[in-house]
Amino acid sequence: MTPSDGLRPRKTPRQARSAATVAAIFEATIQVLLTEGYAGLTTTQVAQRAGVSVGTMYQYFPHRQALLYAVLEAYLEDVIQSLEDAAARLFHAPLAEMADGLGRAYLDAKLRGMPGSRALYVVAAELETAPLVHDITQRTDRIIAGLLGQASDARFDDLHRVSYALRTMLNGTVRAVLENAASPENIDVLRTELPTMCRSYLLAAAKPRNATSSSPLCR
Repeated sequence: MTPSDGLRPRKTPRQARSAATVAAIFEATIQVLLTEGYAGLTTTQVAQRAGVSVGTMYQYFPHRQALLYAVLEAYLEDVIQSLEDAAARLFHAPLAEMADGLGRAYLDAKLRGMPGSRALYVVAAELETAPLVHDITQRTDRIIAGLLGQASDARFDDLHRVSYALRTMLNGTVRAVLENAASPENIDVLRTELPTMCRSYLLAAAKPRNATSSSPLCR
């Protein structure tokens, strides 16, 4: 997704050294967000934390909004990559296995960003991110629909409707926990119950493959 001109980075790192510099800047941005908050973050603070000059920062990002947008975009791309990897592993698997794998992959991607995930929810609310979020949700729905359509033992009358519902359930459930300073106990509950929620919904919405009965798969 191409950001608006105001949020566009000056350049994209193409060499390993440049990529490492940008990764250090992104990590420093999360650390400063956690200590200073959205309003308190400055590019000078980020540069100091990352061990680079402010001039190096400006080679890539013209201002702090562009930096924060890039950090959020990288975080969301990591979630997409996790779902794509899961979809590749689960291709043609039984539906219950797909459900468990999708739930775990989504949660693991979100937890990898902890505790920065909570700070980035604030960033998403403050910046012009509607086109980015729209793009990510559409791509997520396509990944889920593409995978569910290949279940070895199930089919759906309205695959896009089911994919939308599953993605909304994943996003809403995980966000509700992570936005509220999730305790280790609550995260453990998510790890156990989120795959169960996904499996229960999908099995209830599905029909046996090659069957004409209107009964859900789990009946």
